[in-house]
Amino acid sequence: MNILIINGPNLNLLGLREPEIYGNETFESYFEKLKNKFLSHILEYYQSNIEGEIINRLHAASMDCDGIILNAGGYTHTSVSISDAIASIKTPVIEVHISNPYAREDYRQRSLLAAKCKGLIAGFGLKGYELAIKSFE
Repeated sequence: MNILIINGPNLNLLGLREPEIYGNETFESYFEKLKNKFLSHILEYYQSNIEGEIINRLHAASMDCDGIILNAGGYTHTSVSISDAIASIKTPVIEVHISNPYAREDYRQRSLLAAKCKGLIAGFGLKGYELAIKSFE
């Protein structure tokens, strides 16, 4: 199974950014652990701080991936365009959040993406990505 993980804005700073919320591990380090745990899958990772690049990657992934895991960061709450991109592809998308947005600021408590996704996993730290991979099995 070919699964793409897409991380959005500021997630390139995991391990440095607000460790009390996001932890101390970089995503690159965690991704290596995921690849070692899921040897029967082809896992790919893409990160961008740019909305249009995330949309382009969603479109491209729909051609060759069996599933997409998306943590759109702040775009979760603002991007009609990413929501439309998810709706326009047949590849299932799981929305993942490291923190629990519903336990945070009011503006984080609305996802424009969730209704277009196969499911939503939030609040389990980096383990949410592992849970998302297992949901495709």
